[in-house]
Amino acid sequence: MDDHMWPLYGLRLTTPRLELRLPDLTELADLAGVAADGVHAEGTMPFTVPWSAAPPAVRGRATFQHVLGTVANWRRDAWALSLAVWCEGVVVGRQDITANDFAVTREVETGSWLGLAHHGRGIGTEMRAAALHLAFAGLGARGARSAAMRDNAGSLRVSEKLGYRADGGETVAVRGEAVTLRRLYLDRAAWEAHRAVPVEVEGLEGCRGMFGGEGWILPQDPA
Repeated sequence: MDDHMWPLYGLRLTTPRLELRLPDLTELADLAGVAADGVHAEGTMPFTVPWSAAPPAVRGRATFQHVLGTVANWRRDAWALSLAVWCEGVVVGRQDITANDFAVTREVETGSWLGLAHHGRGIGTEMRAAALHLAFAGLGARGARSAAMRDNAGSLRVSEKLGYRADGGETVAVRGEAVTLRRLYLDRAAWEAHRAVPVEVEGLEGCRGMFGGEGWILPQDPA
């Protein structure tokens, strides 16, 4: 896709197995199909917004709309970068990086999902490592936050491998029930100490100002 009007389409993160980038419409339909096929085992719910409990066609459309919405609603002081993830040429999931007032806080939050057929291959660790590299090495972040259900062993293992520390808990309502989240935090020193995945970033200079710096103005940006 032409990235002239939306430079984020030129941003690419690559690791030994993965490529992360904003999908075009055809690729987004493929990503929606992965979501429709399922992203976790039946009887579990790893998300505070239970979108994955919907019927396959509905969760596919929700994925399609979500990614388009991140583009439509982007602001320098409140942004969500929703990247599709390809493993050896096959789309397998989505990695989100979000921030509010990043120019001030220098903190991001990450979230992700992986198609059920691709669990257990270490992809989740590799794709979050790519997102963290963008945040810390590319954008100069001071910290990154994450959260997971207490019984979401896979997500918690990824956080442990990458150097996050416990940062308290939070009780939220999910489908009418109280659920406890484990909050986690990764500072720059811990990120540096646990870096194990080589990551290359392409196209960042063309869109750096969109993340909170100068040089990129959107219609909804304050004067």
